[in-house]
Formats: sequence, C-alpha cells, structure tokens
Amino acid sequence: MPGIDPKVLFQYELVNNPIELTAHIAYPFWCQHCRQIHWAKIPNSVRTAGLIGPRLAAFTAVLKGGSHASITTTQSILSHLGADLATGTISKTLQKVEQALSPCYARLRELLPQQPRINIDETGHKDQGDQFWNWCFVTPEFTLFRIADSRSADVLSDMLGPECAAVLGSDFYGAYRKYIKQAPVAIQFCMAHLIRELKFIAESTTKTVANYGKRLLDLLKKIFKLIHHRSSLGEPLFQKRIKKLQQRFLQAATCSQAGGDVVKMVKRFKQFGQEYFTFVKQPCIDPTNNVAERAIRFCVIDRKVTQGTRGKHGRRWCERIWSIMATCAQRRIKPFDFIATAVACYFDASPAPSLLE
Repeated sequence: MPGIDPKVLFQYELVNNPIELTAHIAYPFWCQHCRQIHWAKIPNSVRTAGLIGPRLAAFTAVLKGGSHASITTTQSILSHLGADLATGTISKTLQKVEQALSPCYARLRELLPQQPRINIDETGHKDQGDQFWNWCFVTPEFTLFRIADSRSADVLSDMLGPECAAVLGSDFYGAYRKYIKQAPVAIQFCMAHLIRELKFIAESTTKTVANYGKRLLDLLKKIFKLIHHRSSLGEPLFQKRIKKLQQRFLQAATCSQAGGDVVKMVKRFKQFGQEYFTFVKQPCIDPTNNVAERAIRFCVIDRKVTQGTRGKHGRRWCERIWSIMATCAQRRIKPFDFIATAVACYFDASPAPSLLE
C-alpha cells in the first residue's frame, strides 16, 4: 500500500558449490616454420597461483590466521565447501600469501620508528618447544607484530632504532626502562598495571605496607575520576587539578618507612614517578596500555589453541597475517578483501597494495 513500508527479512544462505574449479586449457598447434609443436600460453598469474586462486588463497589465509584453525581444520572446511586439497597444497598456498603480504609488512616496519605514539606489549611464543617472544607495536595508524628470540631491549633497538622520538606506552618491564636511555623517547608506564601491583600490596598482612597501598589506590581513584571528566572540565582546569593530584600522589608514593615491597615501590617512584604522568603533558596518550594488551590477546589465544609454530616460516607467517589483520580491523578495512587484492597482485607480479592509503 502507498505510504506503508514493506517488512524486510534478511537471510544468509550458502549457494551450491561456492568454490569453482576452472580448467585453463593450453591447446597445442603445429608450427610450419620450426616444425615443432607449441602450446598456447597460460597467463603467468594463473601459473604462479597454481591450484588455488587468489580469492580462495585469501580465504584460506583468513581461516588459518584469523580463526585459530590448524592446517587439517582448514583442509576440512575447504573440503565441505567443495575443494579437496592436500595439507601440503594448503601449506604452500599459505607461504605464497606470506610472500604476498611481505611488502605490506616491510612498509609498516619501515614506518614504525616515525610514529608519534607507540603502545608496546610482549608475550611468550612457542616454536617447536623453544621459547620465543611475540612483540606487539600499536600506533594510531597500524599494528605490527614481531616474533623474536629475545625479550630484551635489543628488540626495541632493532625495531625502533636510536632516533625514535615517539611517546611509548608500556608496562614497567626492564627492557623499556633500558631503551628509554638509548633513544629520545618519552614513556607512559601503564597505570592499570600499577593498580594491580598496589592492590597486591594493599592486601599485605603487614599493616604499614597495606596502608601504603591503600593510600595510593585512593589517590589513583581520584586521578581516574578526574580523567573521566577531562573534556567537561576544560583543559586549563583539568591541568590545574591533575597537577595537584600528581604532586599528592608522588609525595605519598616516595615518603614511606614501611618495608617489604614498599621499599621497591618508593625507589621506583623516586626514579620514574614522572613517567606515570606523561599523559598530563601529552593529552593524546592513554594512561594505560590497554590498547596493546587488547591487540596481543588474540595471539595469546592462538598460542593456547595451536601450540605455537614450527620454524622460521611459521613465525614469519604469524607476524605478517596478524599484523595485516589487526591493521585492517584498526582501519576498518575488510581483511579478506585486502589480502585477496595483495595475493592477486603477487600472482600478477604487480606492486602490492598499501594499507595506509
């Protein structure tokens, strides 16, 4: 009826045989001049791709890299959709995808030291029983993962270099404290980590130790309450109030005669107290490192599900697929579409697409 909107019901459904098998036929012909048989040329992009085309290769990569699926699970899913593939074929396809994504990954790594803000976190990574470390670098523009055999500041020096001038967000791990002496960076130590440490101290059976933790927790509550009202207060008033709270907090944190864990905390705040308040002068940086922790959580789950990687190729695959998928999500790009384009460009020997345009 005119003026009355129809009711709409959406429904997803699989089509029959969603995976299409195409035969590329090169017919032979006889050359009268050279007196030999020749075959028509199959396009190089088709020959490079082999049995699996660019879109199916991208779908395979998203299954393996974005859904914690094993090779055999990926094989099973593809079989249900109509593609009966050997595990070796799938592994070779994933290697091709890794090579297709390598220029994109290299570009992100090249741009990393130039970023104004970088939140960093690291977690363990198993490779055939050996201990590696998965480092996560989150910038306003992209996310980069790096699997290294070290958890030391050498990884930061390698990834960021000696001239990086970014504001770093991290926990209080020693590698970050060492790196800030090697480069002109500023750092915001994570207050969420600090709260967990102070809660532990506040539960001490020693009254003076517990009181120290409780005092600092009360002040942190006031600090975060003020942070939540930053926009409504306006920057001048916020700066005035936060500096007073900062002074009160650092005074309470550095003046205590309690023993135990408090001794270490007092020493920490005397040396690095200002680094917990970098966000005051740098409004664009978060006082916590939650953004990096959220990004690396996927890798932690993947490690528990898949039990890690098996060799250098597996580590490189994880670095690239995780970096590309996390960056796509960050920039609201469909990972499948981007990976399919990158793989098609690789098969066609054309330049890789850019994630940052």
